[in-house]
Amino acid sequence: MALEPELFDALIDTVRRFVAERLRPLEAEVEAADAIPDAIVEEMKALGLFGLSIAEEHGGLGLTMAEEARVAIELGRTTPAFRSAFGTNVGIGSQGLVIAGTPEQKAHWLPRIARGEIITSFALTEPDVGSDSGAVKTRAVRDGDVYRLSGTKRYITNADKAQLFTVMARTGEEAGGRGVSAFLVPRDLPGVSIGEPEKKMGQKGARVADVIFEDVPVPVENRLGAEGEGFRIAMQVLDRGRLHIAAVCVGVAERLIADCVAYASERKQFGKPIAEHQLIQAMLADSKTETLAARALVLETAASKDARANTTMEAAAAKYFASEMVGRVADRAVQIFGGAGYIADYGIERLYRDVRLFRIYEGTSQIQQLIIARETLKRGG
Repeated sequence: MALEPELFDALIDTVRRFVAERLRPLEAEVEAADAIPDAIVEEMKALGLFGLSIAEEHGGLGLTMAEEARVAIELGRTTPAFRSAFGTNVGIGSQGLVIAGTPEQKAHWLPRIARGEIITSFALTEPDVGSDSGAVKTRAVRDGDVYRLSGTKRYITNADKAQLFTVMARTGEEAGGRGVSAFLVPRDLPGVSIGEPEKKMGQKGARVADVIFEDVPVPVENRLGAEGEGFRIAMQVLDRGRLHIAAVCVGVAERLIADCVAYASERKQFGKPIAEHQLIQAMLADSKTETLAARALVLETAASKDARANTTMEAAAAKYFASEMVGRVADRAVQIFGGAGYIADYGIERLYRDVRLFRIYEGTSQIQQLIIARETLKRGG
């Protein structure tokens, strides 16, 4: 159920001010330290950001997809690592529970996830399994009242901080997604270990690491849904996650355009501000047009999802278009800033590196193309 309009407007205004006044001034510090300050995380908890998508009955804000998308756009106007601090709790780390959890599982975990007391992660990718997500090799073998879970997951966002993992593991002999089940795996179970955070191209402050499971005894009651339903749950989780990421891409693009307008209005060449040169205006026009198109696609798809329409194709299209779009906008921003765009002081080169990841996670652009084509053929056009 949507928030009252005045309450939602107040939330948007609060998030916008939080981004402008608290987060943007810390961007260089987060980049250098590769960490989000603890005080900022506590402020995020107080604002309810860890529970945006969790129902009010479980302590969250219970935003609709359309509302969540608008909040994500606002959060996109700063370093994406800030959003990642709570992004797994809002999206892929909690939505398996929201979609397929039993009342007991939801009551046990969701209130603490919504408050940010528990950080969640989504463990699907493996060393040999990425785009072919139905080919997971991690195994869960039933042994009485537990499953014995063994395998390695790779590039898991927030793994270093997570206390709860939603893990996809093979429980059956069937090839592909039909043999995959989903499990809630607390970090403190024996046999769970976390690798060292990876050194990454961008999004410093948002850490990824391996998660290793060695004969971990996972209680049967921690399974999400029935055996063999894990792949279906994962795909539903990713549908929502793709829309969220697409909205963040729109926000980053809007931030880059605003920075470009401010810089181009002040920077002078050939006796006048570069904003008055038509080729600069052409780059601004292209960036603005693509951003408006992405914003419209994201918000329309989010509204359709709230209306319970099948939005698998549209969510893939939104993520594909928006993530590719923000890469082009970031590239033009470097060009408009010229040499200054290549220097760290202005933050443009940082965002140029940060947005590159959007074309990879929640499914690469190539996977989105396959989904879009498959759904188009299925629908007959």
